[in-house]
Order: sequence, then structure tokens, then C-alpha cells
Amino acid sequence: MASTETTAVTKDGAARDGGDLAGLEAGLDALETVQQGRRSFRQTFREKILPPVTAVVLVLVVWQALVSFKIVDDPTKLPAPADVWHVVQDAWLQGNLLGYIWTSVSRGLLGFFFALLIGTPLGLLVARVKFVRAAIGPILSGLQSLPSVAWVPPAVIWLGLNNKMMFAVILLGAVPSIANGLVSGVDQVPPLFLRAGRTLGATGLKGTWHIVLPAALPGYVAGLKQGWAFAWRSLMAAEIIASFPDLGVGLGQLLENGRNASDMAMVFEAILLILIVGIAIDLLIFSPLERWVLRSRGLLVKS
Repeated sequence: MASTETTAVTKDGAARDGGDLAGLEAGLDALETVQQGRRSFRQTFREKILPPVTAVVLVLVVWQALVSFKIVDDPTKLPAPADVWHVVQDAWLQGNLLGYIWTSVSRGLLGFFFALLIGTPLGLLVARVKFVRAAIGPILSGLQSLPSVAWVPPAVIWLGLNNKMMFAVILLGAVPSIANGLVSGVDQVPPLFLRAGRTLGATGLKGTWHIVLPAALPGYVAGLKQGWAFAWRSLMAAEIIASFPDLGVGLGQLLENGRNASDMAMVFEAILLILIVGIAIDLLIFSPLERWVLRSRGLLVKS
């Protein structure tokens, strides 16, 4: 009889312990789960739209104040915002504005695509093969720190004034950043992931595709973002220095045309367009990609 009661008490205690553990687990899960409904338009406007709009308005106000109060009273040095707007409007009405943008954007994206095809396997090779890392790793770091404009003169001499020269400068600017970003991402992959992958039979190319690349995504995406920044800067430098009628008029060439004509309104038009394109590419491509990587790791709550 005593044994039966002892067994019942033991079972009851185990049941309570199990219930306590289940409750604790549920509580921890609740702590990790952020309950957030769909954002209202007012909240989205306040948190996402209003801050950058406010910043742009403040810049325009300060700019206009510098001109109106004659702090900078030479229009050849600082044109009024209205003057720049008139130049942009004229380029739009003449049908040239989209041509300027497309000439540069098409070159930049195509060159970045080629850099992606070269930089990704190169980064994997440097990250996974010790001899290659010892031989090429320092060179990639040195190339990444080299100003992109330094490649324009030799590229012109080697390839001439054509689109091949433009793409060569983009590749030399973007490939080191993409490769180094992937190397950094691979270096941060926990060794436990690699051992688990080998245990499950994920070796060689399978291990690289299913284990290494997914785990290295944060560093790789950071390298891609930096690679695009270098590609865009390299292209602008090439368009400014290597101007030729057969190459068409891109944003860099537009900037150089404004300088040659001493037209500061045109210079500011080119600068603003270059800035807008850079921001647009980041918002449309790289920011969503970064959010997707963070969500896949549970570091960002989907809103």
C-alpha cells in the first residue's frame, strides 16, 4: 500500500515537473516572439517616410538661406535650388534626363553583374584554400583600398575609349570588395556547422552550397553592398575622365560637361542625380536583401 502511494506521489511530482518545464518553455517562446500586427499608414509615414522627407526639406531650406541671405552671393559657385530645378526640368522636357540616367545605370548594373560572377567564386577560393589566401588575399585587400580613379588611365591605354574600358574599371573596383566580403562571411561560419554538414554528407560542392554559403550570407551581402558602391564610384570616375561622343552621355559625363561650361546648375543636377540613383539602388535591391537575410535568422520581425 505504501509502495503504491509512493509511486502515485512520484508520478504526480513528475507530472508537475513536466508541466512546469512545459510552462517555462512556453514562456521562453513567448519572450522570443514579438507580437506585432500590420503597421498602419500613419505609423509607416511617421517612422519611414517623414524622417527622410524632413531631412531633404532642411537641406533645401539651408541651401536656399545661403543664397537668399547672400552668405554665398556668387551664383557661379552656388546656384539657387530653383535654378537647379529648371535645369532638371529642361532636361526632362528635351527627353534627355532618362537617357543620362539609363546610360549610367545600365553600365553600372551590367558591370556589377560581371563582378558578381567573378568575385563570388574568387572569394570562395580564397576563403577555402590556404595557399590561395596566402597568395591572393593581401592583393585583394590592397586593390580594395586603391582609389578607383587610378584604374581609368591604364584602362584607357589598354582598351581604348569604349564600353570595355568602363566595365574593366567597374570590375577592378567591385570584385575585391565582393570577394573580401565573402571571405569575411566564410571566416565567421561556426566550425560546428561544418562538422554537422560533413556528418550529414554535405562535403565538397554540396557543403559549400548548403552549409557555407547560407551561413556566410551576412558578410556576403555586406560585400555586395560595398561592391556596388565601389562599382558606382568607379563608373562615375571613368565617365568623368574618359569622355567620348560614341560612349553617350551618362551622369559622370554630364557632371564633366557642367564643369567645362562653368554651369554650376548643371553640375548640381548631375550630383543630385548620381545621389538619387545610388539611394534608389540601395532601397530597391540591397535593403530588401539585408532584411530578408536578417528575417531568415530571426533577427528582424516581419512587419
